[in-house]
Amino acid sequence: MEQAEAHNGSVAGEAPSAGPAGARPPATPEGMALAYGSLVLMALLPIFFGALRSVSCAKGKNASDMPETITSRDAARFPIVASCTLLGLYLFFKIFSQEYINLLLSMYFFVLGILALSHTISPMMNRFFPVNFPNKQYQLLFTQGSGETREEIVNYEFDSKDLVCLAMSSVVGVWYLLRKHWIANNLFGLAFSLNGVELLHLNNVSTGCILLGGLFIYDVFWVFGTNVMVTVAKSFEAPIKLVFPQDLLEKGLEADNFAMLGLGDIVIPGIFIALLLRFDISLKKNTHTYFYTSFVAYIFGLGLTIFIMHIFKHAQPALLYLVPACIGFPLLVALAKGEVAEMFSYESSAEILPHTPRLTHFPNVSGSPASLADSMQQTLPCSHRRRQQTPSAM
Repeated sequence: MEQAEAHNGSVAGEAPSAGPAGARPPATPEGMALAYGSLVLMALLPIFFGALRSVSCAKGKNASDMPETITSRDAARFPIVASCTLLGLYLFFKIFSQEYINLLLSMYFFVLGILALSHTISPMMNRFFPVNFPNKQYQLLFTQGSGETREEIVNYEFDSKDLVCLAMSSVVGVWYLLRKHWIANNLFGLAFSLNGVELLHLNNVSTGCILLGGLFIYDVFWVFGTNVMVTVAKSFEAPIKLVFPQDLLEKGLEADNFAMLGLGDIVIPGIFIALLLRFDISLKKNTHTYFYTSFVAYIFGLGLTIFIMHIFKHAQPALLYLVPACIGFPLLVALAKGEVAEMFSYESSAEILPHTPRLTHFPNVSGSPASLADSMQQTLPCSHRRRQQTPSAM
């Protein structure tokens, strides 16, 4: 998810129209309500289900199946890395042809999107396979060197069910590559978001506060201080933002006047909300007070973002409103319940940070297509995940 977060994951606004000279009729109140309501719903789905799946990931019995932790040091460095990446991409768009850059990015996200979507639908699809389905195991192995110096480059294990999920995801990938349709874009965007919330684990609440606080400053600076983030957001043709047409009622599925929400505005608060869910479970009180509080806080913050954007007619840094809400609401609840010490002493020491989208090197891979999708998304050093060879393994 780093591409989404670093480039335009933290801006809410309107995407440019493809019409001549940028002319477009104003959106109707009904169309705007439908578009923004749909964006809010699409943002909530990966947070809710990704948080639930993060609990299963954290409780994995096999240590090699667990993601790595985002430490406070990683969290402190992330806004700096994100700023450098954002500025670099902005300069690329200024120097080189936007058409060729987006062509390369389309191929890059075509592969990542297929793998992420396959990972997302795999648990659900496994329920539909008949018991007598001929599920065969496969392994793709590449090594370097020989004898004692031999090193595994790829150790990729998968089965027939994985191939079916991969084939279904490939149909969406081809659709996106050929048409750049907004529905295909959103399917990939939702898959990236859910994978990020499920697999990116903060080690404690203090780290979450450092990460959200740093990205709060990053977001405000690059949106209000410069035109860099908005320019990149509108130039970057990749499934790193969720979009919904405001003229859907008038033009149907061929509508082109889009409202948009960056994936970073989903994943960054989402991993903090998922951490609070795991904290709730650690209290063993059979309540999910902090999870539901932060979830409601996210809805409030996102709604406030849309309201302010509508009033001032300018793209807004969503984290400006989401960060205070997602941190402040649970903290107030902890103060009221006298559990502040427990909240800040909670450690997810066994959890692992999964890998966010990046293809700067060809990683060692062990496991299913889900594992390959995770490994191809690596941003921080992490151990390799190896899934158990069972039909329901993720």
